[in-house]
Amino acid sequence: MTNKRGGVLYIGVTADLPARILQHKQGKGSAFCRRYGLDRLVYAEPHAEIVAAIAREKAMKAWKHA
Repeated sequence: MTNKRGGVLYIGVTADLPARILQHKQGKGSAFCRRYGLDRLVYAEPHAEIVAAIAREKAMKAWKHA
């Protein structure tokens, strides 16, 4: 999630993407998203196993912003 092009990024894992997006848009998502007004989904990828999703989340969080 982000707030604008080139803005702050939020990376997370969820089992229900549509519901999670709605939470963020309503300001009921994570405190981080509320603080920065993150309400735009910019990327999503499905995973069959939660362990794989969490590993991917951690790898993406280690990337440089650029």
